[in-house]
Formats: sequence, C-alpha cells, structure tokens
Amino acid sequence: MTADSAPADGPHQGEEPARSGNPLGHGPVLLLTNARLTDGRLVDVRISGDRIQAVGTCGSLGPLPALPGAPTTTTGARIDLSGYLLLPAPAEPHAHYDAAFSAALQTPPPETPAELVRRVTEAALTALGYGATAQRTHVRIADVHGLRRLEAVLTARQALRGLAELQAVAVPRLLTGRAGADGRAQLREALKLGATAAGGCPDLDPDPAGYVQVLLEAAREADCPVDLHTAGADPGQLARLAAALAPLRPRVTIGPLSAMVPGGAAALAGAGLRVACLPQNGHCVGLEGPPMALRTSLVRELTEAGVSLSAGGGALRDTGNPVGRADPLEAAYLLAGGGGLGPEAAYEAVSNQARIALGLPPVRVDAGFPAELLAVRGDSVAGVLAGGHSRLVIHSGRVVSRTSAVREFADTVALALPRQNTPG
Repeated sequence: MTADSAPADGPHQGEEPARSGNPLGHGPVLLLTNARLTDGRLVDVRISGDRIQAVGTCGSLGPLPALPGAPTTTTGARIDLSGYLLLPAPAEPHAHYDAAFSAALQTPPPETPAELVRRVTEAALTALGYGATAQRTHVRIADVHGLRRLEAVLTARQALRGLAELQAVAVPRLLTGRAGADGRAQLREALKLGATAAGGCPDLDPDPAGYVQVLLEAAREADCPVDLHTAGADPGQLARLAAALAPLRPRVTIGPLSAMVPGGAAALAGAGLRVACLPQNGHCVGLEGPPMALRTSLVRELTEAGVSLSAGGGALRDTGNPVGRADPLEAAYLLAGGGGLGPEAAYEAVSNQARIALGLPPVRVDAGFPAELLAVRGDSVAGVLAGGHSRLVIHSGRVVSRTSAVREFADTVALALPRQNTPG
C-alpha cells in the first residue's frame, strides 16, 4: 500500500493540541516545519495572526511560546509538512457560483433564498478545499433575477468569513435604451448593497459602447473595480473596449477572450487591462454560444505582449461546462500542459496574478507577507500540477481545510511496495 496523505483532523504527531475554537487547528501561533519551497529549500515557517512572522532553516525558529502560567502548554500548533510543497494560496478570479451544479438538474428547483445560499456556499467551499482562499463570482442581476442571487452571495460571503474571502460581481444583461432601464437601476442598487465590482457582457447589448459607458459611470460613482465578459472576436470592438476602459486601470479585468483573433493583445497591454482566461473550455455562462477552447497561441500572445494574465475555473458543473471543476491546480495544469506557460508561470497565473486581479496583495513564503498558503504533497510545482491531491489550506494564518488522498494496491509478493500503517 502506498499513500499520499495529509495529517488527519485533530492533533498530529509533533503537533500541540489546539487551544482555540478552530476545529482544524491551532491557537495564535502556527509553526509549519520541514516544508519544501519552490527553490528546493527545506524550511520552518512561523505564522502569527494573519501574517508570516519568520521563515528559517529547519529547527531554527525554536519552540512555540508557552501560555503564561502554564509552561507545558503552548499557544499554538506545530504541523510537520515533510513531503509537502508550500506555495502561495491560489485564488479563483472568475466563477459563477449562482449557477453552480445546475447542469445535473433535470428540472431546476425554485430559486428560494435558502437554495441559492446553499448552492453558493457549497461551491465556495469546494473551491476552498482545492486551495482557493480568495474567490470572485459573477452574479446575474436584473431581468427575472432581480437582486435575489446577489443577496444570496452576500449572505454566503458573511457566513464564510474566516474561511475564505468571497467577492461578488454584479452582472446585468442589458444596460442601454429602454430595455436596459431596469439593468441600470439594479446595477447601482447592487453596488450599494455590497457587490465588489461592476460587470456584465457588452457583447450581448445592442450598443456595446454604450453599455461600457453606463458601467464605467456606475463604477466611478461606487468607486469599485470593473470585471467584464467578452469573447473578443471583433478586433475593432475589442480595441474600442480597451480604450474606453483604460482610464480605470489597473482596476479592470476582462475575459475569457477565447475567440480573440491574433493581434488583439497589443491593445489590451497598451490599455493596462488584466485578463482572466478560462483554460477548462474557454467558456462560461456569462457568454452565449458554444464553448471555444482556449488556444495555446492566445496564451503566448497575451504573455509576450506583457498582459497580466490570471486563470480561473469559470464553471462548476453548470450549463456552461457540465464537468467544470473548481480546482485552481487544474487550471494551471491545463496552461502548462498545453505549452502556453511553464509550470511556475502557470501556477503564478492562478495564485498571485489572480490575487492581484481581485485587488489583493501578492503572497510570498517570506516574513511580513499574508499567511495565505497552500501545502500540496509533492516536491516541485511540476510535480504538484501532475497530481498533488493531498492539500492543507491556510487562510488568514489559520488552517481552514485539509484533504487527504490515500492510494492502495492489492497485496503482492512480486514487488516491495512502500507501506503506510493504518490507524489502529
């Protein structure tokens, strides 16, 4: 029997018992030992609060501090990460949680507040289990949807505080003319209600340029970012879109651009726009038409032009992709496996580039940086993208999720297989 496993829940060998209400973990201080970094070093990492306090050679950071008056009881936990690669935590820059899991439904259930909150929460926790401690979901508003989907996302966001950071993008279908009056009103109301960003798809409005202008006015009033859908199939329209959005840079993200023709990257780079691509199938429910797979040449063109490129899932078993997954390492694997990016750059696209697109600071495994980390069983970025299943997720300095994968083979006398003792 061979195993690829993370420590099980509860106290572990070499780990002090928890002294807080965190069922997965630790008190004010967390010490990660024997972790491998991407440069090959083995280190210990001390985390205090929501920041990395120190990184040093194995055994150099000393014991955990003791509770005052109780010298045999420490204020934190020690977790041995032998066999794990420690990385900045990934982020999900482009999700559609209000539509998650809808592909398998023969008859969609009524969109009650409780059902919507359940769906969004389950989707966010699924992504968190894979390592995404920060997530952005696009949410349909106006038309028949009103604001109920957004309200469900905001309710889930509050419930998930301390576990993950969830952002919401308000997405009206129409914004121009008489038909767009409801969308204009609901967009402004959504931003007042707490939506993080203004979004939508200009391609679906009869007046794409007018759509963008309305959106920009609302974003300026609310002092919020813009995150837009576009397939990018029309070079002239894409150039006009980039020019219109340029004054709001760097607070603008567009994607997935799966239909962008060669030559479009220069306009995006000149306007300083960020791009969120969708490597799974280049498509999401925010667009119309059949999926159009993300081209490797497009990834290369964007990166060679200097465009800030992040990558997301786009779909979690919804009608845009019935087999869609919420695993950032899957998105990075597809970028690297297709030859568009090397493994390290591919992981950067789902981690720090995705965080920056969400307006969050980048992360390094170094003192002073946010304690947003992912430990994955493996010895290199290429190794974890090829099959890192066991994971430990840290958000705001706290272990918020653990996943253990154990692989077993039938007994044989022909081969001496490595073994793992089963819990007794």
